[in-house]
Amino acid sequence: MTKIALLGAGGKMGVRLATNLKDTRFDVDHVEVSPEGRDRLKAAVGVGCMDQGQAVSGADVVVMAVPDRLIGKVLKTFVNDLRPNTKVVMLDAAAPHAGELPERDDITYFVTHPCHPPIFNDETDPRAQADHFGGIYAKQHIVCALMQGPEEHYDQCEEVAREIFKPVMRSHRCTVEQLAILEPALSETVGATFCMAIRDATDEAVRRGVPQQAATDFILGHLNVELAIAFQLSPDGKFSDGALQAIDQAKPEIFRDGWLERVFDPKAVMQSVKDICEPPIR
Repeated sequence: MTKIALLGAGGKMGVRLATNLKDTRFDVDHVEVSPEGRDRLKAAVGVGCMDQGQAVSGADVVVMAVPDRLIGKVLKTFVNDLRPNTKVVMLDAAAPHAGELPERDDITYFVTHPCHPPIFNDETDPRAQADHFGGIYAKQHIVCALMQGPEEHYDQCEEVAREIFKPVMRSHRCTVEQLAILEPALSETVGATFCMAIRDATDEAVRRGVPQQAATDFILGHLNVELAIAFQLSPDGKFSDGALQAIDQAKPEIFRDGWLERVFDPKAVMQSVKDICEPPIR
């Protein structure tokens, strides 16, 4: 039986992963340093914890459910205790892409991340509809990258990824660099920023007299249509002439020329992941 050491098992993400790994073919040793986390894990999953050194030294797979900025730092504390051919599964590309991982050629580094449940889906269960992050009831896609290690380790690590993020639909194979383009560049630098800009604009509409609920219902409904058109998910859908005119007039007011090139420039992506690993002092 494959033995997994789950680090950070009592954190928010760790508890989700521990829950999904329960009753699988994997034998899981849970590691959590904080008493609060251990209590949380025991209450949610009904399992206890093991000493980190004992867990990682006997593991076939180490899953690191620790904060992004700590992945490299934590890994360096036990990398020499791992057996050859151990697979280390990380849940974010920041530390791997930033060069934060310790060098050791005889172990495997694998990175995976959830896409989260898509806006357009076929969920009918109210619990799945309310599972916005995924990994509990709602189906989602995932992305995976084999950073180093033998090719046969990809399928083994992907199986773990499918279990910890289940229920999973598509699993996309990418490179670590491509994962860094997806996050933070696409999903956070662009996606999250645009979402907050839409929220700010909605608040401004409310400030100018539009009822709060009316503004919220109006923009969320229109986003549903507009995203379907933009991503060509509505065969007959297209922007009206008035919408196209508004888009052409708004672009130079809202966006600076060359913003896409600047956001996705490899140097900008690298700086972004480095800032995640070592947040700048403010």
